[in-house]
Amino acid sequence: MISAFTNSLKIPELRQRILYTLGLLFVARVGANIPLPGIDPMPLQDFFISQAQRASAGNSLIALYNMFTGGAFVKGAICGLGIMPYISASIILQLMTAVMPSLSRLQHEGDIGRQKISQYTRYLTILISFIQGYLLVLALCNYPGKLFPGFEPAIYGSIVVMTKWWFILTATCFLTAGTVLLMWLGEQITQKGIGNGISLLITVGIVAGMPKAITQAFQMFAKPVGSEGSSIGFTQAVLMLVLLFVVIAAMIAVTQAQRKIPVQYAKRVVGHKVYGGQTSFLPLRINYAGVMPVIFANAILMFPQQIFAYIAGATGFRFFQDISYFLAHGSTVYYILYGTMILGFSYFWVSIMFKPIQIADDLKKNGGYIPGVRPGDPTAKFLDFVMTRLTLAGAIFLTVIALFPDLLYFSCSLPYTIATFFGGTGTLITVGVVLDTMKQVETYLLQRHYDGFLKKGHLRGRTVNVQQVIDTTEIKSLKSLWYPLLVLFGLGLASWVIREFVMKS
Repeated sequence: MISAFTNSLKIPELRQRILYTLGLLFVARVGANIPLPGIDPMPLQDFFISQAQRASAGNSLIALYNMFTGGAFVKGAICGLGIMPYISASIILQLMTAVMPSLSRLQHEGDIGRQKISQYTRYLTILISFIQGYLLVLALCNYPGKLFPGFEPAIYGSIVVMTKWWFILTATCFLTAGTVLLMWLGEQITQKGIGNGISLLITVGIVAGMPKAITQAFQMFAKPVGSEGSSIGFTQAVLMLVLLFVVIAAMIAVTQAQRKIPVQYAKRVVGHKVYGGQTSFLPLRINYAGVMPVIFANAILMFPQQIFAYIAGATGFRFFQDISYFLAHGSTVYYILYGTMILGFSYFWVSIMFKPIQIADDLKKNGGYIPGVRPGDPTAKFLDFVMTRLTLAGAIFLTVIALFPDLLYFSCSLPYTIATFFGGTGTLITVGVVLDTMKQVETYLLQRHYDGFLKKGHLRGRTVNVQQVIDTTEIKSLKSLWYPLLVLFGLGLASWVIREFVMKS
């Protein structure tokens, strides 16, 4: 595996894509740490530090949304809305495609239709970002205690430190622009980088909370038994590590698991040559939908809950606040809706992406058939029958893994920052995105006759005794991008040192 990472830098095109991706991800992290003009993030951060050990449904929801934004939400950053408005817009367009014939025709028109749908998604993203940003800023100005239950400006201080209406105008524009920037970065990574840009942005935001989780786990381990707050001993720490590896291994196993449907190709005689007569297989993944059902379910549940919370904070009406609590993370209704949506979106995604009739027709045209099943319509029904049952198993697995961190959070009193890495949405997304990105990197390696991340199952390339020389022309062409990034990194490191060591001393 280490040699695979080394070989990745020996391929000029792959090296350029990796460096380009890392550069744009760094830009996204910079945007997640620049606070909005006129906002003081310290009162909100102090509030969440004091509430870290409390099992509050409202706080866990904010922690979940803050995880998706990579900590930008609590910091009051310009990218505080994260990429979730784009995810919500994509979901809405996907649902509308299934019920609107005009959008359905666009989807089947090839690249031109997909570009048109992408353009509609961008416009809808701007609209959703503007609405969410306006309601969020209005709630911060008027009733921050209703938006963040338990927050008292008299205790922690005021969040907004400038004129109200000027702050509402500028902050709404900045939040909308931050989401548009992340959307553009994600699309650029997908086109010119490596991996799926939107998924990588979400993954980097999730992984950004890992140092804090490790620090909290170490503090729990080092805390004397019997002191205030939860603590763990050596045995519990070992069991937690074992459980973490078991959960990650189960995710990888189910994500990679597939059922191989045997396919037999009939012999065809064309001239003096005989074609076909081979036996192959059709791989059907158990978790065919990947992490998309979990992302869709979270986005759908977050959107109305956030809207009602923002309206309650902006108007002060208790009715909207009660609805927000009714849909809050941790309530019984939330878990029922969450599990049901994961099951429903699993089948919905499979129904859109998996086409059994088209697969059956392609097999029939190429002289292939499934042993024991007649070609044509019976083959399509058989594939639909098998995929329906595989999807059920994958959806149940997704539901169990997605709800497992909440079980640890409420039953074992683990901080939510630590519990999210024992399964749940964040770990599912991280594992899935890392596997997909590694597959893309491995494709480039195998095309250049290098070994992939796993030697088993791949043909080794021919051994060439010519020394590999790394061409640095692509790296030199990226100087215009890397120099400003290094300057920003240095400024960020200096500001962190000043804040952590100079100002606190």
